[in-house]
Amino acid sequence: MPAKRRNELYLFFAVIVAVNLALGFSDGLFSNYFKDVYQIDGFHRGLIELPREMPGVITFFLVSALSFLGDITIAIFAQAIAAVGLMVLGFVTPSFGVMLVFLFINSLGVHLYMPLRDSIGMSLAEPDQIGKRMGQFGGLSFAVLTVAGLSVFFLFRFNVFNFTSKVKWTFVVAAVFYLLAVVMMVLLKLETGQIRTKREKIKLIFRKEYKYYYLLAIVFGVQKQVMLVFGPWVLIETLGQRVDVIVLLGIIASTMGMFFMPQLGKWIDRFGVKKLLYADALSFIFVYLCYGALSHGFNTGTLAKVGIPVLLTCALFVIDRLSSQMGIIRTIYLKSIARDNSDVTPTLSLAMMMDHIVSIIVGITGGIAWVTFGSHYIFYAVAALSLVNLAVAILVKDPRKMEIRL
Repeated sequence: MPAKRRNELYLFFAVIVAVNLALGFSDGLFSNYFKDVYQIDGFHRGLIELPREMPGVITFFLVSALSFLGDITIAIFAQAIAAVGLMVLGFVTPSFGVMLVFLFINSLGVHLYMPLRDSIGMSLAEPDQIGKRMGQFGGLSFAVLTVAGLSVFFLFRFNVFNFTSKVKWTFVVAAVFYLLAVVMMVLLKLETGQIRTKREKIKLIFRKEYKYYYLLAIVFGVQKQVMLVFGPWVLIETLGQRVDVIVLLGIIASTMGMFFMPQLGKWIDRFGVKKLLYADALSFIFVYLCYGALSHGFNTGTLAKVGIPVLLTCALFVIDRLSSQMGIIRTIYLKSIARDNSDVTPTLSLAMMMDHIVSIIVGITGGIAWVTFGSHYIFYAVAALSLVNLAVAILVKDPRKMEIRL
């Protein structure tokens, strides 16, 4: 491997470390933050997803408007504004309305970076090892999240960090890691010179041959929202679990992900995307059917809120987190069918816009369904919708080893 490419990869690995440390100290804790500080219910938890997911809708337009800067420069901007949002939430406990503004700012930075992360990662990978590199990037992410999770677990367990103090130190620490990511991205930009990531101004791309990818993105918007919001809310509101338990489950998921993600990348290279799409679909169907059955039991009183039912719910939380990381299958599927490399980032951004529009709708309607009908109906509906993933897996054309167009 040429020294220049090796240095670029090392710098990107450093970016992954900093970003995932920031996420580990912030992203998975918001539900407990909302509950402990603002005492919200399931309905309001769903409504909060409007400002939190709206950045995903406008990300495409921002990436398009800023495309003349190149992916790496936009990523620098993204990490900086993510840091600003968390720094304010860390040092100030604002009113509910003001909190939503800075939650939006942080979320804007996080969402702006999402399509760029995969695009930059694939541009740095060797042409014949894209699956392997994406798996390594994912595995490293899980490893770092595990370290962050262990730190957060002990800090909250021994009350060093909490959401009742004036300063929410976990958010302050996360903001510092985002600033470190800014430094690493600047160094990466200097190393690459933007040669592989700078492109002409992005235009809205909606191609017929990408229809299955768009469909997967829309369905994932529903699945993601249930995984991020309503799955944890079963543990937090229905079962009364606190921050340290949620963090511990995140640690377990991250530890498993360290081994799962690199293996997943190898499976993609070995078996092709089509077979892995089957696995993706079946995992979601299984998880949400089980979530629905357990939630129904808790809501009707036929299942105790202690013992084995709680352990099973915790296990579903972990499996759901792993299932959500199978998104690299969809990303590599897009890479394989893209007419040109320049289509990848705008299509990822457009897909993100689609899935976030759906996420906002699901957040609001799911919150209403939670308090009106019961949480189990949400999970059963998403399990049924996940049959779309299975249909796509059947319909897509894919040889045993998918050839990546470069």
